[in-house]
Amino acid sequence: MQTLWFILVAFMLTMYVLLDGFDLGAGAIHIFVATDDQERRMILQSIGPVWDGNEVWLIASGGTLFFAFPTLYASSFSGFYLPLMIVLWLLMIRGLAIELRHRLHNPLWASFWDGLFFIGSALLAIFYGAALGNVIRGVPVGKSGYFFEPLWTNFSPTNSTPGILDWYTVLTGLLALVTLIVHGSSWVALKTEDPLNTRCRSVVRRFWYAGIILTALTTIATFSLRPEMFSNFSSRPWGFVFPLIALAGLAGVGYYIRSYRDGAVFLSSCAYIFGMMTSTAFALYPDVLPAVNPKNSLTVYNASASHYGLTVGLVWWSIGIILAAVYFIFIYRLFRGKVRPGDEGY
Repeated sequence: MQTLWFILVAFMLTMYVLLDGFDLGAGAIHIFVATDDQERRMILQSIGPVWDGNEVWLIASGGTLFFAFPTLYASSFSGFYLPLMIVLWLLMIRGLAIELRHRLHNPLWASFWDGLFFIGSALLAIFYGAALGNVIRGVPVGKSGYFFEPLWTNFSPTNSTPGILDWYTVLTGLLALVTLIVHGSSWVALKTEDPLNTRCRSVVRRFWYAGIILTALTTIATFSLRPEMFSNFSSRPWGFVFPLIALAGLAGVGYYIRSYRDGAVFLSSCAYIFGMMTSTAFALYPDVLPAVNPKNSLTVYNASASHYGLTVGLVWWSIGIILAAVYFIFIYRLFRGKVRPGDEGY
């Protein structure tokens, strides 16, 4: 039952990255690819009907984590208190920027919120990547199951008391930013027409090369720092399907962007993100929060709720996920198609 809930939490986090990821990517590019106010409004219109619903996956993931792995929830939310507060502020800034930008028809007002939308989106992508890097690298969990990390120490990931930011977590943060820029650009290209469409394709093409380099560097750095993560792949070779999906998705982005197949480019980006997230979860299992001292690591066994609670919760989770799936299918079908200048909304 603990393994099942590990899979469900990993699934929900992956869905959040897939869905809210293109929102973040769109925010990180919109002040660069858009040449005027109308094009910026078109980018906002491309995510406007879905961005707030996409963020529900983050809230639902936190709630599921609290229910299924309460020890992990308590430990990580206290140890990562400072970055969590930063993330909450960035989420609020993004939401305010989207909703308040169009309240006044003033260029200075719009530019102010455009800048905050860019800052919030780009920094969120970096912080999410750095957070995942912290989980992979390991944190200084004590015997009590709790820890504290400063924002940085000496930028060395091999330090016995590492900070949230070091060269490895900054590397994973940059990979996350580049990945979501490609993801968001491919979404905006899918939802818009020339000339904005052409510029978004150009962004995808350029950052795809950066994504290849960063993926290779991060993979090498990960297995250098945590060689034990390869053990799950060697003992369960079927797990290689996950990195193969990531590689196929990365190759698909490069292939389809040259044939102007925007839908295939976006789906390839989704495959890359899915492959990277599932590869990480597969390599980490059974750890849910690795410790610098492996003896203190939180696992699916010592961090989970009772078997009875997990069993009962599975019933309610199933009902909730069915309702969420129906909502998302409906909303994405309702707002499918291109956005065009003059459309109502943002």
